[in-house]
Amino acid sequence: MVTLQACLKSILVMGIVLTAAQNGLAAAAGETTLSPYFYIENGDPSLDRFPLKNTAVVVNINGVIADVVISQTYANDGNRPIDARYIFPASTRAAVHGMKMVIGHSVINAEIQERRSAQKNFEKARQQGQSASLLEQQRPNVFSMNIANVMPGDTIEVELHYTELLVPSEAVYEFVYPAVVGPRYSTQSNQSKNEATPSDRWIRNPYLPQGGEPRTKFSMHATIATGIALQELACPSHEVQTRWESDAVANVSLAQTSGFGGDRDFILTYRLAGEDIQTGLLLFEGGDEKFFLLMVQPPEHTLPRDIPPREYIFVVDVSGSMSGFPLNTAKTLLRDLIGNLKETDRFNLILFAGGSPVLAKSSIPASPVNIRHAVRLIETQRGGGGTELLSALRKGLALPRDDAFARTMIIVTDGYIGAEREVFEEIQQNLDRTNVFAFGIGSSVNRHLIEGMAKAGQGKPFVVTDPRQANTAAASFRRYVQVPLLTDVELEYENFEAYDTEPPAIPDLFADRPVIVFGKWRGRPGGAIELTGAGGHKDVARSVHVGDTRPMAANRALRYLWARSRIARISGFTARMRNPERKKEITTLGLTYNLLTAYTSFIAVHQVVRNSQGPGNKVVQPLPLPRYVSNLAVGGLVSTVPEPELYWLLIIALALPAIGMAYKKYRT
Repeated sequence: MVTLQACLKSILVMGIVLTAAQNGLAAAAGETTLSPYFYIENGDPSLDRFPLKNTAVVVNINGVIADVVISQTYANDGNRPIDARYIFPASTRAAVHGMKMVIGHSVINAEIQERRSAQKNFEKARQQGQSASLLEQQRPNVFSMNIANVMPGDTIEVELHYTELLVPSEAVYEFVYPAVVGPRYSTQSNQSKNEATPSDRWIRNPYLPQGGEPRTKFSMHATIATGIALQELACPSHEVQTRWESDAVANVSLAQTSGFGGDRDFILTYRLAGEDIQTGLLLFEGGDEKFFLLMVQPPEHTLPRDIPPREYIFVVDVSGSMSGFPLNTAKTLLRDLIGNLKETDRFNLILFAGGSPVLAKSSIPASPVNIRHAVRLIETQRGGGGTELLSALRKGLALPRDDAFARTMIIVTDGYIGAEREVFEEIQQNLDRTNVFAFGIGSSVNRHLIEGMAKAGQGKPFVVTDPRQANTAAASFRRYVQVPLLTDVELEYENFEAYDTEPPAIPDLFADRPVIVFGKWRGRPGGAIELTGAGGHKDVARSVHVGDTRPMAANRALRYLWARSRIARISGFTARMRNPERKKEITTLGLTYNLLTAYTSFIAVHQVVRNSQGPGNKVVQPLPLPRYVSNLAVGGLVSTVPEPELYWLLIIALALPAIGMAYKKYRT
């Protein structure tokens, strides 16, 4: 019996050693590589490692424009000064146009500055012992907040202000607030953190293990005032409480019993009575410039007999971050999508992680036998490895093509990669060969990648945040791709002096998605805007009379939205960002319209010297893993280490011979 106890004790020691090894690998990965890494408690009570205490979001939706205020509360519960950094997401359509910092009774309004100047001024304030905050854009949907000289006992509140346009799809409006940045995989992951490009260094960030205790609070309150009766209002992501002021005004907040809501996107959807779409014109007069927004609903879907044969290439992410809910949901989606192809269609399948094996050298007929073979292949996937989307994309685009078939590529991923721009550029360069649709799967997907891929391919993004949405999303996708494009779209301005329109040319659109145009105008509001295009088997014409619309001060957000639209087009998905002229143009737009961009940042400095103790300790706020994302999503050395359950299985397997021998001796 003593031998058996000793054996079991040795098993426990092995478990402790392996767990310590895992923690050591995590720490090593975090110190030396670009990859995200697991946060390890260091047991130092004098240093507050979690200075972000609360995030409160207030949303006001008026018609089709959402106005959002984010309040981040930082506090130092330790007894040493700290300099804090926090990585957080935002909507890909957000136009961030304001920031302020509150310390006690002091309110400091932030200034927009050229990025390098803002960094220098922030570092100067930090070294001089002044409290300061610096907001920078790392991706169009990933921001970093740096706070300098947070003193022991301090409470500092930073307030951000952004605006975005809500574009209806199939008569449903959707507001999304991304709450957490998922761990990113980068092609530079094996490089030293000092060798990485500045735009990628934020990827090296600590994460709490799956299921870890949340260290910050999160609250959300939204008011929807549409001017038209609301037919449906739902929050598929969170449990909420809804209070109705009238049939057209509702207040929504997180339910007290909903638990921590900051580990996934907050999604609010609504539909107007009678399934109306707010089509028409918004005007704003302000200062030297006047702005307009045109939203016109395209024609209805055409008949199935007008649809040509199609080729579908499914490019599916089976990397480590897809393990669990995302991959299971992807399987559900693909079973439904592939299973509903017509026999006149062709298809192919590419599975990508570190590599990208392909089902066939060229696309094969959508016969029952081929469909069953593809579904079986998908079912065997378990998830593991990195996320090499770019090489898989290139492999799909290089497949032999029959011009008689309309080629459509469907990319299914959570988007946890760092090389978004290269992916966008590859898609845009092949627009004449392939339509691209993107499925984002996960509770907090990289929407910059998903929406950017769809935009670069002139398609529509689809995002699935919950397993229960898989069948509905697949059905919605089928409806979308089974209709022809509205082609040769043109806008004519009759007796209405419009200029600087965005986009400058209207791309081909799918029939259920509105035409969205921003622009500036001169003179008096009058005349008409004519939209024409070829859809299905007949031409389409729509007319909007400008004189029927009155300019309103409430539409002030149009100036930010116009500038954001232009910046997105310039910087969205080409190598032109490396062009000094493009960089200068984006910088000028950011400074002129008070917008956060890749080259402009917000900085607030408290002029009082508050820290005379020397530089503060640098603290990076650990992030929770997005809901349903497993520990396998964290890159570097840690991604190759099994999860704890597998550790214990390995320990038991290694110890079984010793257990058997001990038990045999015990019996004899």
